[in-house]
Amino acid sequence: MEAQPGNTDAATRRSPSALAIDAYKASLGMTKEKDFFECDRQYMCRNYAPVPVAISKGQGASVWDVENKKYYDFLSGVSSLSQGHCHPRIIRALQQQAERLTLTLRSFENDVTGPACRFIAELFGYERVLLMNTGAEAGESAVKIARKWAYEVKGVPQDTAKIVVCKDNYWGRTIAACSSSTTFDCYNNFGPFVPGFVIIDYNNLEALKEVLEDPTVAAFFVEPIQGEGGINVPSAGYLKHAHELCKAKNVLLIVDEVQTGLCRTGRMLAADYDDVKPDLVLLGKSLSGGVLPVSAVMGNAAVMDVLTPGTHGSTFGGNPLACAVAVEALSVLKDEKLAERAAKLGEQFRERMKRELEGKLPWVKDIRGRGLLNAIEVDLDMVNPDDIILRLKDNGVLSKPTRVKVIRFIPALTITEEEHEDAMKRIVESFVQVEANRGK
Repeated sequence: MEAQPGNTDAATRRSPSALAIDAYKASLGMTKEKDFFECDRQYMCRNYAPVPVAISKGQGASVWDVENKKYYDFLSGVSSLSQGHCHPRIIRALQQQAERLTLTLRSFENDVTGPACRFIAELFGYERVLLMNTGAEAGESAVKIARKWAYEVKGVPQDTAKIVVCKDNYWGRTIAACSSSTTFDCYNNFGPFVPGFVIIDYNNLEALKEVLEDPTVAAFFVEPIQGEGGINVPSAGYLKHAHELCKAKNVLLIVDEVQTGLCRTGRMLAADYDDVKPDLVLLGKSLSGGVLPVSAVMGNAAVMDVLTPGTHGSTFGGNPLACAVAVEALSVLKDEKLAERAAKLGEQFRERMKRELEGKLPWVKDIRGRGLLNAIEVDLDMVNPDDIILRLKDNGVLSKPTRVKVIRFIPALTITEEEHEDAMKRIVESFVQVEANRGK
């Protein structure tokens, strides 16, 4: 039952902070979407260009705006909400741990972090787990580990280690991530940059083979499917052959599974498609079910143990609250067989979109993806992607493009078959309506 004004039982179930923010909004007279749009424009840093919707509630694969219109969320926090909005098991784990212990720092042991790391290590078959907060922090940590390993184990001369990355990579907005980026908005006017990154073409084994001839290369840092780069799916066997090339030259393979991992592509890890066990794996986003920031670097002792006390750390990394949430979020993925669901529904999505749109709309250039990480690329000379996004919104589906021309479709893995069928119908209708209005 919806909470009603004056319903004391319902009110007491809400946190003091929720009541406080509701009272604050009411005092400002903020009840309509336009009120929140204006507040955002006036007070928030303008580093985003959001779709014009003010979301107030989320459950499962759906969200509701402040005026109670329902939408299917087909961005899902860019894969952060694989378990759906406010999954009851994850929220319960958060609440129970929050009432007991939230933070100790790694300066002290606690009764949650160690068992959580063991759970993660055993689930993925690694010996060590470094817990951080964001995907960018996991990436930074992996770069530090790889460099330190290169100097202390491989014998690379001090301060010469190189990390090989791919064109159109994305792993965050920190200075090191900007330094390795080929995306103009990520690096423009943010120099000077961190040296030591070598950029090659994605899905190009010959380019990788050539650059690995340099004995100072410490690691190849790669996404099994490029997410922000445009949902770029490499050729079959790409990761397997890349791993073989790295092993032959004593180079670490770092696989960024922050967006692709945790059942999103139809396997627990996208690297599983190539039967590859990387030296380091990065996790994030849905590691917490979208509830709070949790990320991880996984690896074996021979690599991870280059980090010793004092060489790396984080105030909130591995905090008990995050650990309790992460264990439950991972358990939900396994218990609800979300990898299998992603594989099945993803196949249905691509088949439906190709049947309904490919060859029928002249501006649809490509439909691609794996599992429930999918995209439709459009021709910018023929259509404005913003028109598609707004039409989708009008029809009750929320999405956002990447690389301007690529419309992403990333629903919760918990989406039901009925919801997925309804959402696909709305997506097709939206594209057809854009075509009907094109040129008017």
